[in-house]
This record gives sequence, structure tokens and C-alpha cells, in this order.
Amino acid sequence: MAFRIKQNRWLYVSLSIISLCLAFIITPVKASPQETALITATPTSLSQSTNWLEEGRKLYSMGRFAEAVKAWQTAVQQYQASSDRINEALSLSYLSLAQQELNQWEAAGKSIEQSVKLLQTSKPSTDAIIWAQVLNTQANLQLRIGKAEIALATWQQAQKYYERSGDKMGSLGSQINQTQALQSLGFYRRSRQQLEELTQKLAAMPDSDVKVSGLRSLGMALHASGDGKSQEVLEQSLAIANKIAAETQLSSILSSLGKNASDLQDPEAAFDYFEQAEKAATNPNDELEARLARFKLLVNYDKLEYAIKLAPQLRQQLEKLPPSHNSLYATINFVATLNRLSKPDEVLPIQDLAQLMAATVKSAQQIQDATAEAHALYQWGQLYRRTQQWSYAEKLAQKSLNIARQLQADDIIAQSAWQVGQLYKQQGDRKAAISAYTEAVKSLKALRSDLSAVNSSMQFSFRESVEPVYRELVSLLLDEQPTQVALMQARELIESLQVAELDNFFREACLDKAQQIDKVDPQATVIYPIILSDRLAVILSKTGEPLRYYAIRKSQAEIEQTLDNLLVALNPVSDSQDRERLTQKIYDWLIRPAEQEQIFKDTKTLVFVLDGKLRNIPMAALHDGKQYLIEKYAIALSPGLQLMAAQSLKQNKINAIVGGISQSHAGFAALPAVESEVKQISQTVPSDLLLNQKLTSLALSERVKSSRADIVHLATHGQFSSRLEDTFLLTWDGQVNVKELSELLKNRGSNSSKAIELLVLSACDTATGDDRAVLGLAGLAVKSGARSTIATLWPVKDKAAEMLMIHFYKQLRQPKITKAEALRQAQINLIRQSDFRDPFFWSTFVLVGNWL
Repeated sequence: MAFRIKQNRWLYVSLSIISLCLAFIITPVKASPQETALITATPTSLSQSTNWLEEGRKLYSMGRFAEAVKAWQTAVQQYQASSDRINEALSLSYLSLAQQELNQWEAAGKSIEQSVKLLQTSKPSTDAIIWAQVLNTQANLQLRIGKAEIALATWQQAQKYYERSGDKMGSLGSQINQTQALQSLGFYRRSRQQLEELTQKLAAMPDSDVKVSGLRSLGMALHASGDGKSQEVLEQSLAIANKIAAETQLSSILSSLGKNASDLQDPEAAFDYFEQAEKAATNPNDELEARLARFKLLVNYDKLEYAIKLAPQLRQQLEKLPPSHNSLYATINFVATLNRLSKPDEVLPIQDLAQLMAATVKSAQQIQDATAEAHALYQWGQLYRRTQQWSYAEKLAQKSLNIARQLQADDIIAQSAWQVGQLYKQQGDRKAAISAYTEAVKSLKALRSDLSAVNSSMQFSFRESVEPVYRELVSLLLDEQPTQVALMQARELIESLQVAELDNFFREACLDKAQQIDKVDPQATVIYPIILSDRLAVILSKTGEPLRYYAIRKSQAEIEQTLDNLLVALNPVSDSQDRERLTQKIYDWLIRPAEQEQIFKDTKTLVFVLDGKLRNIPMAALHDGKQYLIEKYAIALSPGLQLMAAQSLKQNKINAIVGGISQSHAGFAALPAVESEVKQISQTVPSDLLLNQKLTSLALSERVKSSRADIVHLATHGQFSSRLEDTFLLTWDGQVNVKELSELLKNRGSNSSKAIELLVLSACDTATGDDRAVLGLAGLAVKSGARSTIATLWPVKDKAAEMLMIHFYKQLRQPKITKAEALRQAQINLIRQSDFRDPFFWSTFVLVGNWL
């Protein structure tokens, strides 16, 4: 089956990364041999009645969390009455896990605190396995409520207890969990190093069920951290499972390989893995999970002729399932997958889907799963919207929203408030629509710092479920003649959207510090263009003046097609007349209206907060018919509010670390002019030079840590992509991903408060066929901690890069010159006196961040 690639990046607005890695160690299962004596050592009266500890385990494994809570609460009371501290502590630990699943964070915290207090009065050597499990539960809670540093220490303690009790799987799980905590703290290299050590440890172990489980969990952890070795590790797990006939594990490993392949945009491989997983399943749950994954893949890649055959089977299977957490979310995800289609009734009648959601709501009420009820109501409401039954749709959306508010579940509030807003908009109630959209955006922002609020069984596409909320609200605010208040709200939303995109890129909240960028420089004008469905809206901000606004009434399709055409036309082999026509057209859209109103009077620098496909276009190359924009103004790009405090370089005290790879290496072509470039730069400014074999990640790290350098200049291959995994920089010892580079550049040793002033990447490329690749550049610029970043949107002849960079550093040494002006002069130098006057050669260089 041939799949047509369809870009669909998923934002996991949850701690699914953690839950994947923890599943095999935190789920209450049958007692291990070490536990059995403790659990069965109960008073005679208990053995004759219900064993509530075991009953809770069964209910938990069935996904009936509310009932598991009641069972374990009863177990706690009974063990308390019989003074059995060990089993009381274990019951409280399990109770905390079920409460975490129900988002009852305060109750979960109290339960685990009580459990720890009880164990503190017991003998650690005797109860090592109980201590290990309790600490593991406590660490899981700590990480989910944002206490990563404490969670790391707790998991380290848990690891010791697991090792003391001889539980290899528990020890391995604790170590994998520690890598997640390290990543949350920003220690990406330590996390990667620990994962690599675990890979080696597992490789040395004899083949066994434990090794198979360990490799699978490790593979999933590597995948979640963006490490390409995940596929290799999962394949090892599969090979050993086949070798030792670990049949019960085959399906889950194959499903993991399928998810990995799907995220790597290899749908053919993913489909094969899911098909094999379904055939290998030894229980109905594994079979259903694989079938659902296969169905979702078919729908996402528009293979509806195959999805149509599978849908009735799935519907019948889902209808027969008894109510449980897993069955509810399987059904909700099935309907959600179809709800993303423009015409879901091509696959199944909408009436059938509505009945499925009605039954799901009833089942959720039956097992007291309010979160699942709210999700089901939302999907049900979406179905009524399709049939234009507006009053029913609004009623269901409002019910979902009310439940979400009671739960304080920001993920559900975001989607349900958005739905309510769309319905108000449909009915022409603009004021009510703005209010609902504003509530949705507020919840989306809250998710950045409160990941614990998100249900790990639900996932959202950033492009489908997050980005449109911001754009539609901006459109509503700008629909009528906007007031200053409306313009300020719209501007703040545009910047928040930039932040949300970067959070999605990094899979974590990545920006904390904020400074209003139009207050940094009174001689700068900040330009916010945003592409809406029916117009290109432009907001301008200048210190001490009211915000200005104008709009170009063009469809989104026309705007984006024009931008795509210009990107092609910038290639020197393209028709120069096309290039001039298109650069003038976009100039007329973005710049000319402001110039006609003399908004740029006294402006020296234009700062663009670019949106969507505009990010791919070098603003410097826009042309007014006589000259390029860069010939009139210095130009900088900014991700918005998030700009580090302004600080100009002291021209007479510039120090640099200059590195480059000029030789062909690791499959990358030679860059012959790089050697001359870095040597001339190091003669222009005082520098530490790292060339070819000397440019290793360790050497760079040590230089950054020990020197007082303001500038880090790297002339080496690199790539920007909208995928975190595909954004990297080449050093002699391998590729350094963006998170590792960030950690490396921020580690200033005794100069920890002194950020890098300027990061220069003079030989990078953007990923082919990725229309959002420049997001990787913005992500690197922000995450590096450098106040400013200069990089290339596409690679140019290294001789052109050499000429521009050398001139840039000469300009930077001039008194009272800004970084943006130094780059401008270097670009003008190429325009006016060299063989590289075509914008392809000089407009590729962009300055992101602080331009002073």
C-alpha cells in the first residue's frame, strides 16, 4: 500500500513520555516473590473476606480507577485496624497511583506522604521492595507536578532499594525514569549518556523476559527524547523476544516500532508493524490497540478505502467492551480520528458515531470517570456541529466545558471552550465568541507550566487543535475597526502563538523570561504580520506611539502560494524578473503602507515577528522597485516578547570561540573556504580556534565553560527542521542536537550569569521539503541562551559566507554599532562590490534575537 506523505506533527500535550517509560513498573501488578510473604501475612479475619489490596490491583489493571481508589481506601482502613504497617503503606502507595490517574493531585500527595511516614518506622533492609515501589510512586508524582529535581533524587533512592531487593527490572525502570527527570532539568547530555550506559548494560545481560521488557522501555525513552537509536533498540527487543519465544511481549514491541516509524514519517513501515502487532496479540487489549493504531494511520494518510473496511469491525469491538478507562479512551480516540476528517460519514454514518459517544458518556458516568465523560461530550458535540444541529452541539460543548472547569482540566477546557467559541461565532455573537476563545487560549497557556493537568490518553495535533485557536481569536479581534485594546490583545496572541510553537518543537515549556521588545530600542519598529484565512494582517509597534494596523485582503492560499513562488525565485537560476516582481509584491503588502503613513520615520531597525511561511522569506531581499529593504534599514527577527535583556557588545573587549570543519567528514561535503574564514576571523577578534579534528563537543564545552568569550562562531554543517530530532550541528565527534547544544552553551562555569552575546552559524541548511524548517532556527536561537544568533536560511558558497562574515566582524569592531547594523553593512558590501550581489548569496544570513 503506497502512502502519500501528509505533514501532521503531533503535540503530546501530556506526560505520555513519562507514562510510556513507567508503565511496566508503576502499574500495580501481582505481587513479586519478595512481596508475597508481606501481603499474605494478614490477619485471619482478612483472609476470610475480600482481599481489598488485590481487588484494587485488578480494578486498576482494568482501568477502573475510581473503583480502585475505593478498594484501596478500604484496604488502608483494614490494615490500619490490624496494625499491619507494611501493607497499609503499600495500599497508600497504590492509592496515590490511582488518584494520580484521576488528576487528584492533592489527595495523591497526601496518600504517598502517609505511606512514606509509615515505612519510616519499619526496617528498611526487610522491606526494600516496598520502599522501592513507594519511592517510585512518589517520584512519579513529583515529576508530574513539576518538581523534577526532587523526583530525580527520589528515583535514585528507589533504584538503590530495587537493587537491594534483587529486582533488576525495577532498577532499570528507575534509571530510565531518572533520564526523564534530567531532561526536565535541562541536563540533556547527562540524560543521553545515561541512556547509552543503560543500552550497554542491557546488551551485556543474558536473553530473558526482563531484557526484552527493558529494551522496549529503553527504546521508547530514547524515542521520546528524540534519539535516533530508538529504532535499533526496539529491533533488538523484538529479535530477542522472537528468539526466546516471549510471545506475550511481541505485540507491544511491534506497536512501539509502529509508533516510532509513524513519527519518523514512514507510514508503510508503521502499517506493517501495526499489522504484525495485531496478529501477534495474545490478549484483546493488545489486539485492539494495534488495530486502532492501524486505523488512525490509514485515516491520517487519506487511505479511506482501507479505513472503511476496518471501521465497522472496530465499532463492533468497541461496543462490546465492558466500561473501563482503557475502553472509554479507545472509543473516544476512534471517534476523534474520524472527527478530523472533512466527511467522516464516508467511513461510518454520523448517527452510529453519535450513538457510540452517547454510550461512552453513560459508561464514563457509570465508572465515575469525569475526564473521559468531558472528552466524550466534546467529540459528541463535534458530530452535531457537522449535522448543523447547533443547539445540541452547544449544549454538549457547554456540558463538557462545565465538567472540565470542575476538574480544572486545562486540556479539556481548551478544546471545549474553543468549540463553544466557534458555535457563538457561527451564530454571529462576536462578544460571546471572543470570551470563549479567550478562555481556551488561557488554558492552552496554562498547559505550558502545568503538564500534570493533561490526560495522558489524549493527544492533539498542534496544527489542528492549538494553532487555529490563536489565529481565529486574532481574526475575531481584528474583524471590526480594532481599538488599541484589541490590537494589544492581538499582538500578545501573535507572540503567544510563537511561544506555543516553540514549546511544541521542544516538547516542553522552553521560554521563561520576557521583556517587551518595543521598549528595548526607541529607534526600532516591530512588525507583526499574521496570515489569517481571509487576509494578511499587520500590526506595527513603536516606542511611545499607539499600535498601528493594516490588512491586505487576500486568501491564505494566495498569500502562501506567493511566498512559495518567491522562495523558488530566489534561486539564482530562476527568472530575475519573477524575483523582482515577487519581492516587490510582498514589499507592497508588508512595508509600503507603513512608509506611506511615515510610520518608519526615525526608524533605523525593523524587527519582524514572522508568522508561518513568512519565516522562510529573507526580509532583507524585499525590494521597493529601486533598492532592497536592507539598503534602507537594519533588519532583525524576533520570536516576540521573549528577548533577553539588552546589552551591547563592548567593541574593544570582544572575545570569541571560533570553530569550523573544512574537511569532508561523516558523510558531509568539504567546505574549503571555512579554514580561511575562521583563521581570518580569529585574526580580527581575539579568539580560541577549534578547526576540524579539534572541534569536538567536549572541546567546545570546555572552551565555553572556561573562557570569557562573548561570541561563539561555528562554521560547520548543520540543519534546521521543524522536527527536533532533525535539528543538529556537526562536530568532529558527531551530531550535537539542539537541546545538547543549548546545555553546552549555557554552561559558563564561574561565569554562569554571563550569557553568550552572539552565536554565529555560518554554514547551516534547512531541511528539504519542510515548510516549517525555520522553526528549528528560532528554536535553536531561543534555547541556546545566546542573546543573538546569526544563521543562514539556506547554504551558500562558502566563499560568499567567508567574505560576508569577515566584513561583519570588522564592522562589529567599530564604535557604537549594533549587531544588526554590522550585518547590514556586511550584506551591502556583498551587494555592491562582488560577484555575490544576487540576494540568494547575502539575504540568507539572518539575525535572530537582540539586535543591539
